[in-house]
Amino acid sequence: MAATVPWRPKAGEIPQQPGVYRFRDANARVLYVGKAKNLRQRLSNYFAPLATLHDRTRKMVMTASSVEWTVVGNDFEALQLEYTWIKEFDPPFNVQYKDDKSYPYLAITLGDPVPRVLVTRNKGIPNARYFGPYSRAWAIRETVDIMLKAFPMRSCSDSTYKRAQQTGRPCLLGDIGKCAAPCVKRVTLEEHKSIALDFASFMGGNDSRYIAAITKRMKDAAATQDYESAARYRDQLQALETALAKNVVVLDEETDADMFGIAHDELAAAVQQFVVRGGRIRGVRSWVVDKELDLELPELVESVLQNAYEDATPPRDVFVPALPDDTPELERWLGELRGPGSRVKLAVAKRGDKAALALTVSQNAQNALMLYKTRRSGDFVARSQALSDIQEALGMDEAPLRMECYDVSHLSGTNIVASMVVFEDGLPRKDQYRRFSIPESTDDTESIHQVLTRRLAYLREEPALAAVVDDPGQADEKRRKKFAYPPQLLIVDGGQPQVAAAKRALDEAGVTGIQLAGIAKRLEEIWLPDSDFPVILPRNSDALFLIQRLRDEAHRFAISYQRQKRKNDIQSVLGEIPGLGPSRVRELLKHFGSVARLRGADAEAVAEVRGIGPQLARVIVERIRQ
Repeated sequence: MAATVPWRPKAGEIPQQPGVYRFRDANARVLYVGKAKNLRQRLSNYFAPLATLHDRTRKMVMTASSVEWTVVGNDFEALQLEYTWIKEFDPPFNVQYKDDKSYPYLAITLGDPVPRVLVTRNKGIPNARYFGPYSRAWAIRETVDIMLKAFPMRSCSDSTYKRAQQTGRPCLLGDIGKCAAPCVKRVTLEEHKSIALDFASFMGGNDSRYIAAITKRMKDAAATQDYESAARYRDQLQALETALAKNVVVLDEETDADMFGIAHDELAAAVQQFVVRGGRIRGVRSWVVDKELDLELPELVESVLQNAYEDATPPRDVFVPALPDDTPELERWLGELRGPGSRVKLAVAKRGDKAALALTVSQNAQNALMLYKTRRSGDFVARSQALSDIQEALGMDEAPLRMECYDVSHLSGTNIVASMVVFEDGLPRKDQYRRFSIPESTDDTESIHQVLTRRLAYLREEPALAAVVDDPGQADEKRRKKFAYPPQLLIVDGGQPQVAAAKRALDEAGVTGIQLAGIAKRLEEIWLPDSDFPVILPRNSDALFLIQRLRDEAHRFAISYQRQKRKNDIQSVLGEIPGLGPSRVRELLKHFGSVARLRGADAEAVAEVRGIGPQLARVIVERIRQ
């Protein structure tokens, strides 16, 4: 028997915070939901040697094919979330492991002629209003016992109530003031129903007027030196606060919202979406997106929302980490998805329970991004498998231990640049990255041809270099400086036209032994020279991820160089204006934040910059708009 399952996550990938975990099978069905104070410590028990596990535990682990987790703030929140997901997914191994107990609720049977409050595990009572679930039955029973003094409604069983009606004598609760005794008509049924509604209102909304009323009674009792009553009211307040303590998992009962957390870097973004319905987390969705551009967080939020609600209906409230610039338009679009006349509000949670939940969602997004990049980039086995899969898919004789990727960037045909990034053994070699400035080009294919012609010239000159250098070691050093190592795989960003241009450069240079491929963004297809059909790699394969990462890194590197050239261009234009020195140029760029905003500004706006007068502002506007 194997020591453990092959899909076991690394211990370092599992956070040590409290949370809830889910085991899934190959069809993504949830097999088991559990909670832990320390996720790493708890999950390590499942990945002990299989022979040491209990029979049912071993069966569950061997049936599963993956495990995922969600971090929460504390153990109580983990319990609440675990309960919600057990009810939602009905995991087969949870049913098998648990006994017939379930989580306790507080129920008020508002549909009965004489409503009753009770602690129950049965959620099938008709027309009853439920509160909970709660972690401990004794705690809520204790709280109800105290609250009955503030809301003296019926809590006895049906048989006890009928017996009191027949005898004309209330039970003990009626005698000690914990029941208004509708059984013997001390109050009318309407008055008792009103008490029950107040009880439900307090439990549902944490109505401050009830707390204020009890607080006033406590102070009045203390003022009259009735310290025994004051102590009783004090204990009642403490019990109410304990029962109704809020946490980040359970929000207000009326809350229907989606909470988004986003963690991102230059290449990728991890998104966590918590679906809150009726104040409770009903589901969690997470995904990772590759960033084709170096988007700021507000722009990324807009893209995430469009993806999230492509085939789903948004709730009334959507909480995001940052508001996009076109928030009103985005709210209108989301409102139309809900239905005619509906409205959706975008907001950033800044305080209270929602802010605490937003922090939890953000923490999960950070963990997801770390896990994504750790697994896909740092795992030697995954990298080796990716290189092997690329070799097989492209029909290469050997694995591509050195890969180079090229991308072209420009702004409406100006400031044309290109980038070359190098990966060796599946990892970036940033010391060997190169940037190219292209003075003139007709289109991207011509740019690719120019760049590769310049790069391949170093490979073609390699024998001549060795002939003129006496010391072979010195020749090797010169070749390293001239990036003369040939790659096994050369990748261009684009489809058939770009691959054809690269093939033409290879043929003209007379360089052989290099596999050429292109990756098209639309469907992430791999194109080979002289091929009518693309190579399709599995969407979730490590091979496609590695090629995408090369492409994205080349794109990022080209974009950064292109931005630098644009910045230098505007600085050179501004520097030629009389009376505008380096310090004023810096103030202008700092004030407007971008060249686009500066170009779109009028003379009055430019004159607001420190050190810029009205006359100089008019000259600046004229020069930058030429």
